[in-house]
Amino acid sequence: MSQSLDIAVIGATGTVGETLVQLLDERDFPVGNLHLLASGESAGASVPFKGRNLRVRDVAEFDFSQVKLAFFAAGESVTRSFAARASAAGCSLIDLSGALDPMQAPSLVPEANPELLQRLDAPYQLTSPSASAVALACVLAPLRDLVRPRRVSVLASLAVSSRGREGVNELARQTAELLNARPLEPRFFDRQIAFNILAQAGVPDADGHIALERRLVGELRQLLAEPDLRVAATCALAPVFFGDSLALSLVSEREVDIDAVRQRLAQAPGVEFVEDEGDYPTAVGDAVGQDAVYVGRVRGGLDDPCELNLWIASDNARKGAALNAVQSAELLIKHYLSKILT
Repeated sequence: MSQSLDIAVIGATGTVGETLVQLLDERDFPVGNLHLLASGESAGASVPFKGRNLRVRDVAEFDFSQVKLAFFAAGESVTRSFAARASAAGCSLIDLSGALDPMQAPSLVPEANPELLQRLDAPYQLTSPSASAVALACVLAPLRDLVRPRRVSVLASLAVSSRGREGVNELARQTAELLNARPLEPRFFDRQIAFNILAQAGVPDADGHIALERRLVGELRQLLAEPDLRVAATCALAPVFFGDSLALSLVSEREVDIDAVRQRLAQAPGVEFVEDEGDYPTAVGDAVGQDAVYVGRVRGGLDDPCELNLWIASDNARKGAALNAVQSAELLIKHYLSKILT
């Protein structure tokens, strides 16, 4: 586009925020003035953009009338504190924290539900959903006319970067302590994460579910336009810095044509289908640093012709968070924001 857009990135010093700024540069996003914002303790830091180091300012002091679009890549509390101020200033926003009501800021994955934008009005409020929901939607959306799922079950083995920079630092510290035969003292996580798998990626509620699992279920239903879809989700933490791995199993209303599923996945936008016999994708070996969702191990059930099983690997910080938000913004600009660009 020849026109440019003044933009704010809130949470610019975080793992996802830095990746988002990097992608704005890589994809030649039509940025006019870029305002990098964070909480008070991170203000004053700098983040590189287009060969320059931009200073990060305190979001509490920012006037949102200076920008037309804001990416909220900080935590839920930050979004709740400043999203209303942004909207009141006429600023559209894309939130990555899941803090906003889904009716107020519905989830968007451009490969799955781009038609969502047709029923929204300015200033636009969108949610870039959880990384697991993005990966699942990219895989399931192109299969909707082939496989009508009655039930979906997913085990999401999440990278520690899903918990931010603190999670990355904690895994590195614990690993170093163990490899140097020093006593291990968990700090950020409640127990050892190095060389281990934690069965829950958060604090469970009274029913035993963590917030991320409930968020994933709601987002997947909305993204697939299946409000009554039965979804079972387990989100665990794996000793991996970046890259989520998901085991997906679903039961269809009809017998699954596995060959047709493979063909559809091979053609699906945003999906890299690993189909060589005996091969399969991994987060570290394939997905990290890439823009695609990797899919493999596609197979039917052992004793149920209506069952479909597959394996997914995706870069949680890049594809699952920052890239989906940027792609959503590109779609928003292309179709709905051209009249207010400056």
